[in-house]
Amino acid sequence: MMKTVFTVGVFDLLHVGHILLFKHAKELGDRLVVAVQNDDVILKYKPEAEMVNTTEERLFMVKSIRYVDQVVTYDDVDEIVKKIDFDIFAVGPDQCHEGFQKAIRWCEEHGKEVVTIPRTEGISSSMLRRFVAIEQ
Repeated sequence: MMKTVFTVGVFDLLHVGHILLFKHAKELGDRLVVAVQNDDVILKYKPEAEMVNTTEERLFMVKSIRYVDQVVTYDDVDEIVKKIDFDIFAVGPDQCHEGFQKAIRWCEEHGKEVVTIPRTEGISSSMLRRFVAIEQ
């Protein structure tokens, strides 16, 4: 039986940590579906966020990664988990806000496995933003 793995994120400043997330998530199953959060929703919850890439650009970049089989957009994580057909929900250790808690509860109630994939040490989008700001 084919297993589909599902993960979500913003993926604005794509870096090696994201690629390793996709690689490790894909290793959990046969197919990897990645949901990229829409710009409007990011700015609604974080009006101070400075996005580098548009939703369409982020979709294109994520879809170009060989580990990724399908890319979709989403607004709220606790709603997208109800719309995608998957077996395993791969999350990062820092994805713990209320929406993720609801999504994880929904997964547990509906027989979906939840797997936490560790962060890649020494790299993050926040770190890249600080580095780029210093260089300017």
